[in-house]
Amino acid sequence: MVVRNLIQSGHHVHVVSGAPEYVFTTAIQSPRLFIRKVLLDSGAVQADALTVDRLASLEKYIETAVVPRASILATEVEWLKSIKADLVVSDVVPVACRAAADAGIHSVCVTNFSWDFIYAEYVMAAGYTNRPIIWQIAEDYSRCEFLIRLPGYCPMPAFRDVVDVPLVVRRLHKSRAEVRKELGIGDDKKVLLYNFGGQLSGWNLKEDYLPSGWICLVCGASEDQELPGNFFKLPKDVYTPDVVAASDCMLGKIGYGTVSEALAYGVPFIFVRRDYFNEEPFLRHMLEHFQCGVEMIRRDLLTGHWAPYLERAITLKPCYNGGINGAEVAANILQDTASGKSHASCKPSGSRRLRDAIVLGYQLQRVPGKDVAIPEWYAVAQNELSFRSASPNDKSSPAISCTKEIEDFEILHGDHHGLSDTISFLKGLAELRALADPVNHNTHQSRESLAAAALFNWEDEIFVARAPGRLDVMGGIADYSGSLVLQMPIREACHVAIQRNHPSKQKLWKHAQARQQKEARTPVIQIVSLGSELGNRGPTFDMDLSGLIDSGKPISYEKARKYFSQDPSQKWAAYVAGTILVLMTELGVRFEDSISILVSSGVPEGKGVSSSAAVEVASMSAVAAAHGLTIAPRDLALLCQKVENHVVGAPCGVMDQMASACGEANKLLAMVCQPAEVLGLVEIPPHIRFWGIDSGIRHSVGGADYGSVRVGAFMGRKIVKSTASAQISCLLENNSSQQVNGNTSDEREKDGNNLLETEACLDYLCNLSPHRYEASYVDKLPEYLQGQEFLNKYVNHEDSVTVIDKKHTYAVRAPTRHPIYENFRVKAFKGLLSAAPTDDQLSSLGEIMYQCHYSYSHCGLGSDGTDRLVELVQRLQHSKSAKSEMGTLFGAKITGGGSGGTVCVIGRNLLRSSEQIFEIQQRYKAATGFLPFIFEGSSPGAGKFGYLKIRLRSRSQ
Repeated sequence: MVVRNLIQSGHHVHVVSGAPEYVFTTAIQSPRLFIRKVLLDSGAVQADALTVDRLASLEKYIETAVVPRASILATEVEWLKSIKADLVVSDVVPVACRAAADAGIHSVCVTNFSWDFIYAEYVMAAGYTNRPIIWQIAEDYSRCEFLIRLPGYCPMPAFRDVVDVPLVVRRLHKSRAEVRKELGIGDDKKVLLYNFGGQLSGWNLKEDYLPSGWICLVCGASEDQELPGNFFKLPKDVYTPDVVAASDCMLGKIGYGTVSEALAYGVPFIFVRRDYFNEEPFLRHMLEHFQCGVEMIRRDLLTGHWAPYLERAITLKPCYNGGINGAEVAANILQDTASGKSHASCKPSGSRRLRDAIVLGYQLQRVPGKDVAIPEWYAVAQNELSFRSASPNDKSSPAISCTKEIEDFEILHGDHHGLSDTISFLKGLAELRALADPVNHNTHQSRESLAAAALFNWEDEIFVARAPGRLDVMGGIADYSGSLVLQMPIREACHVAIQRNHPSKQKLWKHAQARQQKEARTPVIQIVSLGSELGNRGPTFDMDLSGLIDSGKPISYEKARKYFSQDPSQKWAAYVAGTILVLMTELGVRFEDSISILVSSGVPEGKGVSSSAAVEVASMSAVAAAHGLTIAPRDLALLCQKVENHVVGAPCGVMDQMASACGEANKLLAMVCQPAEVLGLVEIPPHIRFWGIDSGIRHSVGGADYGSVRVGAFMGRKIVKSTASAQISCLLENNSSQQVNGNTSDEREKDGNNLLETEACLDYLCNLSPHRYEASYVDKLPEYLQGQEFLNKYVNHEDSVTVIDKKHTYAVRAPTRHPIYENFRVKAFKGLLSAAPTDDQLSSLGEIMYQCHYSYSHCGLGSDGTDRLVELVQRLQHSKSAKSEMGTLFGAKITGGGSGGTVCVIGRNLLRSSEQIFEIQQRYKAATGFLPFIFEGSSPGAGKFGYLKIRLRSRSQ
């Protein structure tokens, strides 16, 4: 569109692209259009129409634009000079910006996203070595004069300045009536446009996918693909905007072109999420904000349950009333720029670029972004789409004195304990109940809010459970090696509301109804996750309860894991629905009613404070309460670990679930993870306080991953056992020789044999003492060992949770050493907590935490951000002012699984300590641009909280 407007204004336009010529010549026929077919970037490589292959995308980009970069630049600079170009306009090809700068020509980008933003997530998956790709792309973009930014934009901090324009939309060539007449479509037919970018491989379309009276126009079907009678192929060079405007709704994947045309021409868009393409959430929010979008679950796309989505789509009233002349506006700006007129803002762009950088970090790290100044349509999606669980220390939610009265609800069982986040959650339920009244619907309610409002029969009883996250004070990754751990439940928690109903009484979403047989309704699980739109996961999940049963028995964990993994946008449901499967499998519970579940978590994700354990524990607690099951907190935690290990497929230990289920406010849960022996609760002395400071790093791409370190530890245990067995065999041979010669072994040799026999049967690494490790085994452990080499020699590593990659090289010595010494450190730490309150006590506790932190780093589980926070604590601890004040902060360590996340800090329980924590927060922001979240305070675990049974008050009360 921009090209056409420039040509219409009399300019010569040279297009450099790897796309087929018909993409341009279908809309533009002019002698002033010159097409040069050259591939300068590779975009995203798609495994299928809905899945981006992240690693293949990076590999393709490296092959296309990184390796031949020097020759590309030389060629493009020479070519730009040869055609005497006045201006280079790029649809965000990085090297084009640099080539223009090298040729001494101004350049401008026109886009709604940039590749540094898209590829950043791929680099996180691929590893540290690819990180320079992002810096190079951003550097290239910084050579632009400015960015012409389209609506639905992603954060793009690399560009020096920005000019916003309206939607760029291809204009119509024919009217709706003309198109339908040419295609032979009568006015009595409803038309669905099927538009997935020409990638239909392996998708079988069937006649019964469409309701009676509907036909489907298919874009991109191959010539040899056979279609049912109510599906019709469109020509390869069809002018898509005309067909969009002539349709009643469109089914496809989100992209700028499809979204802009749906909005411009008021055509409801039924979309299916794409995996790993970060442009999508921003466009999706814009689409839904203007009442133009309906999300279809991938499972329903592939199985043909289309009818409820079509019915919903045609009831929408798209309300976009903004400009659609972005092409003309952009063309005028480009003409002025080419002639020397400046459109760059005279205002400093620093604040805009910082804001974009924060939003980019928010999107990649999935951190709460409610305080970030971002575009209105995105702010609406954040702030009005749902309520989130408030923190218990949120002063905006005062505690209510009477525990039995919460506005609209009567508490029939349990107590909210004065927790402001629980009170806020109950108030949120009341708001959802009000939203269920059609009179209260408004145009700014998100799909998740509406789905939640329609989830429950509000007149019936609802059960509510709560489970907090946890701060890993000591123990961390040594839990899976049997260490003693000390965990503190934090204030932030997850709430789960659940209702069970007879299948005939459950309120079902329309697409779930479509799967049911009219004569016999069967139980259905429906789940809404509030706040899911702050990330890029689907807000709702549903499945027939029968999907968890095979031949009268619960399906295997492996089958369940594959089921929940098939759609990444709904994989989160495994943490919730997985609790039902585990109860069926492990306890033989039979579920015969339908189950409706609402999840609202205030535990931030990706910060190492066990957000997943909080969801699992709260979900299982709620399910148990609703079904009259009495499960001890310890047993419930062990069951929840099975959810994470076997249904989700994450190789975690049990301390997270134990802390969430068994913890108590302002106490440390002391537990020996063999597998889960609770030693008791350790009082936090009144003069000591713990804080958590979030580094903002979800997972460091430079470090080893948690699973590899766990494999290395179990390899080390197997080597220790094998070494001890070999020494026993050697001693037995020596003893036999001595007996032949008439000599007998003394008591010391027998004691040595007993010790070796214990170590040959070592069940947990932490049962090996540090001095025995140093005396007998440290030299036997390699620093690194390839998976295949280990398997050849030792057969297996005796860990049911992880699998050895034969080609991967694992660190062994450091992951083995860490839990052995960590167990010793935790025991010392626990003992010191009960010592006399002196400076030496605090200094010793802090030193133990520092040692733990650096041991993590030796395993490869450190990160730049957590190291910086620990360094800031050390600077304040050893500053002159701290010494004159007798010190306030004494130590810090990385927590949880490492490689980012949260740092735990220990200090005096004084106001000055809190001031220093906030000083660290500000210093970290100044150095990194990221303002850390501070975890402060504690709250009861799920067992101590119990559960609430609530019922809506009658209007007469």
